[in-house]
Amino acid sequence: MGCCGSAERAKREWKPLEDRSCTDLPWFLLFTLFCVGMGAICGYTIVTGGASRLVFGYDSYGNTCGQRNEAIEGVKLSGLDHTDRKYVFFLDPCNIDIVQRKIKSMALCVSQCPTEEMKTYGDLRRFAMINGSELCSYELAGHKYPSLPERFDKCPKLPVPQSKALPVFNRCTPVDISCYSKFAEAVVTFVSDNTVLHRLIAGVVASKEIIVGLCLLALVLSMILMVIIRYISAVLVWILTFIVVLGSLGGTSVLWWLYIDHRLTMNETVAKDLKEVKETNGETEASKDHMQALLVYAISATVFTVILLLLMLFMRKRVALTIALFHVAGKVFIHLPLLVLQPFCTFLALFLFWVYWILVLLFLGTTGIPEKNEETGLTEFRLSGPLQYLTWYHAVGLIWISEFILACQQMTVAGAVVTYYFTRDKNKLPLTPILSSVLRLMRYHLGTVAKGSFIITLVKIPRLILMYIYNQLKGKENACARCLLKACICCLWCLEKCLNYLNQNAYAATAINSTSFCTSARDAFVILVENALRVAAINTVGDFVLFLGKVLIVTCTAFAGVLALNYQRDYTEWVLPLIIVCLFAFLVAHCFLSIFEIVVDVLFLCFAIDTKYNDGTPGKEFYMDKALMEFVENSRKSVAPAERGRSKRSRAREEAELTEMKAMAPGTSSA
Repeated sequence: MGCCGSAERAKREWKPLEDRSCTDLPWFLLFTLFCVGMGAICGYTIVTGGASRLVFGYDSYGNTCGQRNEAIEGVKLSGLDHTDRKYVFFLDPCNIDIVQRKIKSMALCVSQCPTEEMKTYGDLRRFAMINGSELCSYELAGHKYPSLPERFDKCPKLPVPQSKALPVFNRCTPVDISCYSKFAEAVVTFVSDNTVLHRLIAGVVASKEIIVGLCLLALVLSMILMVIIRYISAVLVWILTFIVVLGSLGGTSVLWWLYIDHRLTMNETVAKDLKEVKETNGETEASKDHMQALLVYAISATVFTVILLLLMLFMRKRVALTIALFHVAGKVFIHLPLLVLQPFCTFLALFLFWVYWILVLLFLGTTGIPEKNEETGLTEFRLSGPLQYLTWYHAVGLIWISEFILACQQMTVAGAVVTYYFTRDKNKLPLTPILSSVLRLMRYHLGTVAKGSFIITLVKIPRLILMYIYNQLKGKENACARCLLKACICCLWCLEKCLNYLNQNAYAATAINSTSFCTSARDAFVILVENALRVAAINTVGDFVLFLGKVLIVTCTAFAGVLALNYQRDYTEWVLPLIIVCLFAFLVAHCFLSIFEIVVDVLFLCFAIDTKYNDGTPGKEFYMDKALMEFVENSRKSVAPAERGRSKRSRAREEAELTEMKAMAPGTSSA
């Protein structure tokens, strides 16, 4: 099993949907082992108590609240029985370390959170005597709080705010969150006036029903656009072409007009008296520089416009192919309506995995060997030795599994579209092509998806590391290093985009021929290279049309939001709701239209394979839709006159050569 399919047949014979076999099985086994490792990390955190410490909480002496504890060597007041003390109470809950994102305060296990504000140590003593909940360190007696000298270090900072226990996580949290004002100021740095922030938040709260309604509107508009875009794609494409050409011609004309006007002004200046010219010699030199700059700009714009017009001339037929593909893609969504649910399924899978990943990461933060922090005197749990690399393993899992889920979406969509394209009679399509594609993916091609997503992971991890280093160098004087890092990040980003596109086509080739990832990538790459101009047209014109679709959805949603929020006379309250709605609308439009883009790309690959190996003759009938068939027929009609002209010229040349040979024949025989 060679990486590029050396063990398989050298020349690909495309047999859509005929043979089906498991692909890249070793990679499926490797991915399975990796996922088992991810699960083992979660199991380790649960067995070693990290999960219970996160959920139930623990004090600054390493005792888990709500249970009996074992003594920790070298840590006083550890090994206490906290069965009746189920809540974590911080002596100074407002002392937040913004950099480390944690509370820098001693924590204790208490039986009850403070139910009212306490302003004196006498209040602390009364609360301890009545409720049995001692809020100072364990070695201090509750009835002696006001007279103990240690009360300033080992008792809560006065005044003690009223607190309420968090659900599930059992942390005493102040009811009045005003003590977090410094943290809020660090987060919301763009708001200098608190009244503005309060008004913005009030606007969101007052408009929550409208925000939900507008988000649903964006969802509905995205679904509708995916179906009707086939009817408006031709208009959008030609409007785009007209605007680009008109803008190029207009910009070039303006630059030439400025140059000619500047030159005429210069000629008038030169024609003046010699004395005046000498006095204004500096101004004349500056005017010459401006004129030369305008000439360079005008020539550059002219070259660009000529190249653009030539490209438009040569690619006009390929633009017609883009329009035809958009038309067929709209039909695909009509025949395969479950494609619309793909963004929901992918988002749900990613959301559930991310929640699991974050929980395990938090478990890792409370797992390990208890160590006493020499600076604060508090006990912390840290992973040491080889176990400290569990966090890195977990981080790689975030990237690989996320890319795996996205690749499963691409493979599912590709499999459904391939089934649609290569089924001649659309009435004989499977009852649920999407579910059939999912089943084929799970039965045969999980290894291929795992391999493709791993390749993306190998590129993404170095890019993320370089981005972290680049951010750490911000504000430093080493500008050269930052510039090199930025260039490397840019190159890796471009490589990642190219690999994503190639992977997507490799998944489509796997869905067609059931070949391994490398073989499918090679075959798809050959097809794309043979149709490079068509690929360029589809990726430029098509992507811009889809971008216009996203802008259309965001604009319509924002306009509806302005009409819905019009009853609020305080226009500053519009800002945050409209920003939230527009961001959500763009996100939804991007998710849905990215599915549309995958459908178009898979259709193009199928079309390229179809036209390469079939010609419409008996036994080699096309699989394509009528819209694509019309494009092929129009292309043949435009090529036919040129072919006839070339054949006539070749026949005339052959007749002339034959006549010349006949004329030479008698002379040869007489000689």
